[in-house]
Amino acid sequence: MAATRTGGDPGLFGPDSVTWQAHGDPMMWVAGIRALYLQALHPRAVRGVMQNSDFRRDAWGRLMRTAGFVGTTTYGTTEAAERAGARVRKIHRMLGATDPGTGERYALDEPALLLWVHCAEIGSYLHVLRRSGFPLTDAHADRYLAEHRHSARLVGLDPGSVPADRAELAAYFARVRPELAAGADAREVDAFLRSPPTHPLLVPARALLWRRVARLAYDSLPPYAHELYGRPAPPPATVTRRLRATGTVLRAIPARVRWQVPPRHILRAMARLGPDARPAPYRIGRQAAILDPPGEDAAD
Repeated sequence: MAATRTGGDPGLFGPDSVTWQAHGDPMMWVAGIRALYLQALHPRAVRGVMQNSDFRRDAWGRLMRTAGFVGTTTYGTTEAAERAGARVRKIHRMLGATDPGTGERYALDEPALLLWVHCAEIGSYLHVLRRSGFPLTDAHADRYLAEHRHSARLVGLDPGSVPADRAELAAYFARVRPELAAGADAREVDAFLRSPPTHPLLVPARALLWRRVARLAYDSLPPYAHELYGRPAPPPATVTRRLRATGTVLRAIPARVRWQVPPRHILRAMARLGPDARPAPYRIGRQAAILDPPGEDAAD
């Protein structure tokens, strides 16, 4: 998995990391939507989003900003990643939310809230990638989670408090589940993701593409999330088949075409480090091409 270096800065993770290879996969977009669904189930966390952003009119912008942060911290230089983290920490320090029931005012940079957002996001990436056929063994999955103590540090978390393997992540989700609920804010996020406002000319595309992707992201949630939202999902085996089929179709699109989408993090990283820095599943290990049946991943 060693990549040819040209003297450039490999960034926080570098081409020899699991993160570098995994985050170039197109199923990351499905995983990002799944993360939004999951994050919305934490009442304090989603309240902070709804009270401090125009989510209803800028949900796509929020998703793109998250994708930009992930792209910068994965493929950017160390300096760029640190700058991105500093911006996020500054924003969080400035914002707070109010519990309408108790009147309590709380900061958005509470470690418990930051940890929930981090775990729901990273857990979703790992779950969707593995379940859709990306070749990650259990050992790779644990390494991936350990690597993401870097991204946790960037948003203001103590890396030592962040789950470093699948067992720790599963224990975290089990511990936090009693705090989760599908309140009014979560249901508003759900309604938006199922049918986001769009220009009349784009309504057919929304019905054909977006709703299918959003439904697939929702269906891949853990059973307790379906119970909270109050909508069942197809049998797990059916969801896994759909994830694998979608992954097969998206991965058939040439990577060079996919990576042209601005801001072209991967292409810039390859220009900085050399062509052998190109992310690809086979670099993780050809022996992992056939996955263990994922079922319900321990990540959630």
